[in-house]
Amino acid sequence: MDKINLIKEIIKKRRTIRRFKQKPIEKNILLELIEYARLAPSAANLQPLKYLILNNKKLMDDFFPLLSWAAYLGEEGPPPEAQKPTAYIIALNDKNINSRFAWIDMGAAFENMLILATAYGIGSCWIDSVKRESAYKILNIPEHLEILDVIALGYPDEESNYEDLIDNNIKYYKDNNNKMHVPKRHVKNIVFFNKF
Repeated sequence: MDKINLIKEIIKKRRTIRRFKQKPIEKNILLELIEYARLAPSAANLQPLKYLILNNKKLMDDFFPLLSWAAYLGEEGPPPEAQKPTAYIIALNDKNINSRFAWIDMGAAFENMLILATAYGIGSCWIDSVKRESAYKILNIPEHLEILDVIALGYPDEESNYEDLIDNNIKYYKDNNNKMHVPKRHVKNIVFFNKF
């Protein structure tokens, strides 16, 4: 497969995963995700992002209740004990660097990590719903670092696919076989050339 088609396939395959096999992710892979996150664009090249990797079982167990999962799925959203993430990467904004674009930088960095994780066969879930005040205490995060978002990681133990949006219903759902379906707006409904 040529490089362009390989990249396209990885992007298509990258879906949010919330159920994980309990196989640890190697430390060198976690570090490689950060290596490629740091190569993402950064406004004014300020590079305000720092990363905290969690792969210690006790810390992850303490951190897990501070996250909210898949509101559309209700009680089915959070992974059960036997399918929790095996690692987290937390993006932190270094407030001493004084970038007002840290959230934008994080989006680019996270996408690099999500794509690379997918290429490694690792599932991921980008999470913004974090009880931050509690997380600062549990993780002993210094005051000059602000928690932005979190990526939950692990080898997938569920299947998730995208499909074209029908009737403007954006809610993702699980079918009778426990397979996740994620509606996406069709390209013909979101693109315009030159003017409206």
